[in-house]
Amino acid sequence: MTRKILVTSALPYANGPIHIGHLVEYIQTDIWVRFQKMRGNRCIYICADDTHGTAIMIRARKEGRSEEELIGDMSEAHQRDFSGFGIQFDHYGSTNSNANREICSEFWQSLRQADLITERSIEQLYDPEAETFLADRFVRGTCPTCGRTDQAGDNCTCGATYNPTDLIDPKSTLSGATPILRESNHLFVQLEKLHAFLDNWVETSGALQIEVANYLKGHFLAEELRDWDISRPAPYFGFEIPDSPGNYWYVWFDAPIGYIASTREWCESNGEQLADWWRDPDCEIHHFIGKDITYFHTLFWPGMLNTANYNMPTKVHIHGFLNVDGKKMSKRDGTLVAAETYLKYANPSYLRYFYATKLTSRVEDLDLGIDEFTEKVNSDLVGKVVNLASRVGKFANKTGLSETYPDDGGLFTAGALAGDEIAEAYESGEYAKAMRKIMELADAANPFVEHAKPWEMKKDEQRTDELRDTCTVALNLFRQLAVYLSPVLPELAMKCGELLGEEITSWDQSKSPLVGRPVSKFQRMMDRVQPEDLKKMIEESKELAAEDAATDNQPTFNDSDQPLKDEPLAEEITIDDFAKVDLRVARVVSAEQVPEANKLLKLTLSLGGEERRQVFAGIKAAYEPEKLVGRLVVMVANLKPRKMRFGLSEGMVTAAGPGGAEVFILSVDEGAQPGQRVH
Repeated sequence: MTRKILVTSALPYANGPIHIGHLVEYIQTDIWVRFQKMRGNRCIYICADDTHGTAIMIRARKEGRSEEELIGDMSEAHQRDFSGFGIQFDHYGSTNSNANREICSEFWQSLRQADLITERSIEQLYDPEAETFLADRFVRGTCPTCGRTDQAGDNCTCGATYNPTDLIDPKSTLSGATPILRESNHLFVQLEKLHAFLDNWVETSGALQIEVANYLKGHFLAEELRDWDISRPAPYFGFEIPDSPGNYWYVWFDAPIGYIASTREWCESNGEQLADWWRDPDCEIHHFIGKDITYFHTLFWPGMLNTANYNMPTKVHIHGFLNVDGKKMSKRDGTLVAAETYLKYANPSYLRYFYATKLTSRVEDLDLGIDEFTEKVNSDLVGKVVNLASRVGKFANKTGLSETYPDDGGLFTAGALAGDEIAEAYESGEYAKAMRKIMELADAANPFVEHAKPWEMKKDEQRTDELRDTCTVALNLFRQLAVYLSPVLPELAMKCGELLGEEITSWDQSKSPLVGRPVSKFQRMMDRVQPEDLKKMIEESKELAAEDAATDNQPTFNDSDQPLKDEPLAEEITIDDFAKVDLRVARVVSAEQVPEANKLLKLTLSLGGEERRQVFAGIKAAYEPEKLVGRLVVMVANLKPRKMRFGLSEGMVTAAGPGGAEVFILSVDEGAQPGQRVH
């Protein structure tokens, strides 16, 4: 049965260009949509620019133009970049549209009628230099939970969420100023009232990857859900709340509603009804997002949809981040490459294929190694896939294809049978598995040409029929691969269609060979990656980053990278691995020297009440015992006790530093209590 599927990607923010990190998501989504269309399903891909908020307002002010002009130019740039990488949207809109304003009002009334809105005065960070209240994304500081520096205003890479006012040493990213506290009235969604619904949806819907559902259940749904601050005071670029003059909907309220508004615009242009897509239980809704916005799409958004009586997501496909050569993308290193810059130096098909070889259905970061990138593209695409066509293409133009398909030793039949497994891999988001299966078919096909040696047949006119048969087999095996790769490499599929006179549009074209037809003159289909071009791309990215830095107002902390070089990051773990470590707040109730030990102090830690733990810590050179008494520290509370010659050590105190006198115990702000778990 034909499926009806609506697909979205997270809306790109209209304050900056698209870069190769963003493209992980949009290429991933485009591949899935193209696959669904090839399978004969009715599938539309909806997106829009996310256009509201303080950053847009401040940038427009700096550039001396209106916000509307700024977001209009950025929309053109975004769509141009997406098009350059073969990403095809059925509709690309803007959250600053009449449709979005109207649907936001509809959602708002639903929340009001459900008695989910409350109002109260709060203290909020205000930038005295930029003269504006600061949205979460424009404050950075030290995480109040784990102590990591340079963290976002509402969440940390450790997984903690908090209010910007909870940050330690906050700084405005707009001006670098230290924000001050000011009172303002805010509106909140009482998300706790939806707790039971969200708990059931996360547990039973099947919309989330298992690791995501477990994370939500263990870190958010295991306790009372906080009220969601849904408004921002003027000045703010966005939609003013109709029944609360002077307040504006927070960007995270109107941005996901933009999915529906953009769908409505598509419907109006195509004679469709919005309800057939967002209220029809037979319509699947698939969101593709990065792991950094999991919270909004798996708690806030489902709560809003359910309250307003819209379809719940069928699946939220969550992916990890992009690293380059094992490190976080960096402007300084030239690895945060703008889409526009990439297109100057490399074929977009290379990146589409490389990402496909890395993407799975799990929430895993991808690593783009420059050497691996070069080797994989040159070996797989040029050396295996295109090689099948290029080695016979110049002969086939003269011979055409045989009237009946020749004996190929079962290669085409085996390839056709593999189609279901490859399709299943695409469907489930296991693109890496699909690419491996396709390359296995290419590995099986190439020896056929190598052994047949068509270049030698060409020299003997009496072997013309044999040459035609060889060309027929080689080009049909190539076409079969092109069909399977079509969602990833639409340009290659198009060139294959032009060569053989039949456009590739359906997955089922992989099941039947083409025979008895002419072959067009062979045109070069793909060039090899040139490492020197990639080096030029990175150098230009560094130069552009240096130019940006000259006008960048973000605060700089000039932290050295030496500690990370001295002790590189450990092997990646899952959230489930981390959850096994029970970190607890503890108070040092006594500390004393261990005379016979060179490095150790003996600590007695309180976990609250009568619960005490004895711990030996290697901090003797850094701390005087009496100065530790009373301090709140973080301890590993479920570490197996270790018998030492000085006594039993029943845990571990967490600390940073290389050792000796340079050891720094991780502290906890007053207000935390012994026994509380550190998340």
